[in-house]
Amino acid sequence: MAAPALQQPSYLLANLKADWTIKPLHQRCNELSKIIDDFPAKELHAIFPWLVESVFGSLDGILSGWNLRYLQARMAEYNIAVDFLGPSGPMMKLVYKLQAEEYKYEFPVSYLPGPIKSSIQAGVLPDCPLFHNKIQFPMSGLLLLNPFEYYMFNFASSLIAPKPFQNYPPGQHGSCSDSAYFVLVDTYLKYFLPTEGNVPPSPFSDTMGTVASPAPRSPSVPYVGYGGHSTSLLKRHITHQPSVNADPAAQEIWRSETLLQVFVEMWLHHYSLEMYQKLQSPQVKEPFTPSEEHVLVVRLLVKHLHAFSSSLKQESIFSSPSAHSHSSPLEELKRVVVQRFVQQKLYVFLQHCFGHWPLDASFRAVLETWLSYIQPWRYTGEKNNTQADGQNRTVPDKWASFVQENLLVYTKLFQGFLNRAMRTDLVNAKNALMVFRVAKVFVQPNLSEMIQKAEQLFLEPEHAILQRQNRVFLTPSHGGSFLSSRQPMGTDSVFKVKSHVYSLEGQDCQYNLMFGPDLRKNVLKLIQIIAQARQTAKRISDHSTEMAANNSFLSWFSVGSSDHNNTFNGGEMDDMGEGVKKTHEFLDKALDYLCQIFRLNAGQLSQLIINVASVDDEGASKQLPDCIPSENGLLLTDLGRLQIINGLRRFEIEYQGDPELQPIRSYENAFLVRLMFQISSFINARFGDHMEALCSRQDLLGSIGRHYLRSSLKVAEQWRKSPVTRQMRERPQRARLSLRVLASYRTLLILLLLYMLFALLSFSVLSSTGLILIVSFLYELLLNFLHGKTKDSVNKDS
Repeated sequence: MAAPALQQPSYLLANLKADWTIKPLHQRCNELSKIIDDFPAKELHAIFPWLVESVFGSLDGILSGWNLRYLQARMAEYNIAVDFLGPSGPMMKLVYKLQAEEYKYEFPVSYLPGPIKSSIQAGVLPDCPLFHNKIQFPMSGLLLLNPFEYYMFNFASSLIAPKPFQNYPPGQHGSCSDSAYFVLVDTYLKYFLPTEGNVPPSPFSDTMGTVASPAPRSPSVPYVGYGGHSTSLLKRHITHQPSVNADPAAQEIWRSETLLQVFVEMWLHHYSLEMYQKLQSPQVKEPFTPSEEHVLVVRLLVKHLHAFSSSLKQESIFSSPSAHSHSSPLEELKRVVVQRFVQQKLYVFLQHCFGHWPLDASFRAVLETWLSYIQPWRYTGEKNNTQADGQNRTVPDKWASFVQENLLVYTKLFQGFLNRAMRTDLVNAKNALMVFRVAKVFVQPNLSEMIQKAEQLFLEPEHAILQRQNRVFLTPSHGGSFLSSRQPMGTDSVFKVKSHVYSLEGQDCQYNLMFGPDLRKNVLKLIQIIAQARQTAKRISDHSTEMAANNSFLSWFSVGSSDHNNTFNGGEMDDMGEGVKKTHEFLDKALDYLCQIFRLNAGQLSQLIINVASVDDEGASKQLPDCIPSENGLLLTDLGRLQIINGLRRFEIEYQGDPELQPIRSYENAFLVRLMFQISSFINARFGDHMEALCSRQDLLGSIGRHYLRSSLKVAEQWRKSPVTRQMRERPQRARLSLRVLASYRTLLILLLLYMLFALLSFSVLSSTGLILIVSFLYELLLNFLHGKTKDSVNKDS
């Protein structure tokens, strides 16, 4: 869309808006590319905010933009959008072109994460230096951002912006990792935080390099993290004024630092550490709830930052702190990126997810994010630690420092997962897989030893540390700049662990040892629940096998089973059988790994499994779950809910209404069921009083009448096996005739075979009918007599 050179910006913006809804995406991108190349920054400045909103959507979620989160690789627009928004694409070229002219754009404070917004609205500058020098005075509720910051804030916000249901593109749901947004996040991380080489320079840095970058981070400005004492906004604003003569070397990575801080603040800083420390558990309801897609993008960020940090040159890793000042800014960023930028906010973010996420398989996204963070050795590119069987790898000793500086992420989140696992249905293969995944990670050789060593360092008495050196624990609020060394030269491992724990949990925290007696008890409980889940899975597997064996031609006539209350059909049991096989595999391996991690001997494990098996053999699975009697029936207790979740006990699912009105079964003829019901209803209405009088007699005829006309009482006797209201128990039972049995295909088949047999013996139809009635009567009379004898003997014994 070429425009004349003298065209005013207002006309340019008006023309773009007019064409935006008419032309296809590829044509719009081509025209925008030409406009970005041909027009000067002064005219492009007017269209930039509108273009950003048109691509990423509005901050309130009303405008959906290009729907990058739902744009899948199989769609035609996918490559067009990714190429246009890539680090070397036309959109980023526009950003750099505007950056060179020092334009500023407004971003509403109200769309920042909760803790940041609250801090600014309270007149306190947030801890993150990203927000320094961006607040207007007097307070206007807006941040003033340069073009690169404005672009990245909007890009990051589009992940967490509310999306109305009507904005979901129909038929465009797919894997999160295949979406254009996910791919762009990965591309930006690899470009601005490279594991090899340096960040490519801006296209306009040759002529405007010193002007293009924002105020660099001065070495004299301390990094203020969680837990710092907030000062006046005005004072800190003056303190952090940019230095005109700042080191130009620091400007090399300003885009890298900006992108990293924007991603961390917008995606992770949604929960207050101060509130978490006050409550000692993340049980406060926060207004923000992350989505599964959000968590998966956070995992992508974590994985790349580990790879970025691990790409630090070996000579930089082992060099002295004095030599760090001679390292390149990018190398210094690699040294501190995980601990200084990510650790604290990610810990609180994961704690909230562990405490509030639903107890279902979607928790896998949170779990894998956690497991990715605590395994930085997986992202070093090294492949020499894998054992011959390819299953486990020894954790190198060089990662002991990382374990010590992240002890809570290993131990306290493990305790949180343990609490979740004990409340989860482990018969479900997806839930069993999560237990297996955690056990497999912690069973890695040398990892449990590192964790134990870190816990021993934390337990070292305070006076021993004071004797070494009279110093205070350096929480991030007392530390150096972003790119300073992690700790002073004299700091030892004890100091690292205690500083980490106290900065996250507070000075008065009560630390629960991962390998202590309390947690060991919970592990034993989990092992017992796993064993119980295995027993339940075995019963389901056996039942599914039995159902498959009975799925023959005769089962169509229900010869195999006449249970009216069977709740599973053959197809459902086949699916369960497949899932149960995976459940067995995952739980068996999880049991083995847990025993290795916590050093449980074979005798302890065998005794736990024997106890579970003995309870199962005694018929505990057939007992009712733990309940409390009430006027309205039985009420489940918390223990009863746990028993149901883990398949230890269950209620018998039975039809408890009128047997004549229960749904038509697959082994019944629908026409005959309705016909028999009409005939039975007519007879019961006409002769109901006579049948009631017959059943009230105490002689042989009364016994026969009760046998044939009071069959509904058998259903009433079963009600005591399930929670049932008093009204159901007190429902009166009248004598009545039921002919529904004659609508069963099994009954019809038996009658057909009997008629054929009598026909071969030269009996007429009338004679055959009479013989069938006489034989049936005598058979039922014999059963009634035997039942009465059995009942009398039981009464005498009692």
